[in-house]
Amino acid sequence: MKIAGAPINWGVCEVPGWGYQLAAERVLAEMRDVGLAATETGPQGFLPADPVALTALLQSYDLRCVGSFLPVLLHDPAHDPVPETTAPLDALTATGAEVLVLAAATGSEGYDSRPTLDDQQWATLLTNLDRIAAVAAERGVLAVLHPHVGTMVENRADVQRVLDGSTAQLCLDTGHLLIGGTDPLQLAREVPGRIAHTHLKDVDAALAARVQAGDISYTEAVRAGIYTPLGTGDVDIAGIVKALLDDGFDGWFVMEQDTILDDEPTGEGPVRDVRASVAYLHDVFRTAAV
Repeated sequence: MKIAGAPINWGVCEVPGWGYQLAAERVLAEMRDVGLAATETGPQGFLPADPVALTALLQSYDLRCVGSFLPVLLHDPAHDPVPETTAPLDALTATGAEVLVLAAATGSEGYDSRPTLDDQQWATLLTNLDRIAAVAAERGVLAVLHPHVGTMVENRADVQRVLDGSTAQLCLDTGHLLIGGTDPLQLAREVPGRIAHTHLKDVDAALAARVQAGDISYTEAVRAGIYTPLGTGDVDIAGIVKALLDDGFDGWFVMEQDTILDDEPTGEGPVRDVRASVAYLHDVFRTAAV
């Protein structure tokens, strides 16, 4: 199975003021030490932008690049998002990476609020999504849309509009889908052919309900521990993995447990939870193969 990690497990995030940002050297070394073979790149500036330097750095830790996460403004008729994908696609193709993970950005910083789109803005979003997917495909890269809390594709109705109005493949992020009101297992069973990439997150459903109710912000929930090691929360990770594998899924399972750090960890820090998630996922794969 293709298992990868992501810098967000170590609190490395594109949102300004998210928290203390660990050095790439520590993150990559700990990825290697827990047995991960690959990673997404994380936010701009965390890893080298130059493809040669990026490849060399990852190889020095026995890692390869899976893909990149790119929030991009898709719904504004006055804005063409395609040029913003050129540099990321250049880097992905040069490093042999496979996936460009798109999020439908709101145009504001952070993930704690979002506007409501009218029909024209939705039509623009869906058109631009297909345009980017086509440009990426010409480069040999798969562009997938990542439903994400605090973006323009967050809840079940948003996801359905994407499924009905575009040909884009999805990144099944089990955590963001659950928080946004979509059952990720049900979605995996209903449209497995539209799922080409995964971000496996486990979630504390009680905290998710507080986000949905507006009692706390998404960022506050992350700080409070809404994401848990795989197998310890309320997402049926094993069921989702089995449903995808039974349908022939051969994409990446990227483990994510978003966290916010206040300072450099003095002990193990985030790698403790990553190690537990790796062990759990290997157990799930062994069971699914029986």
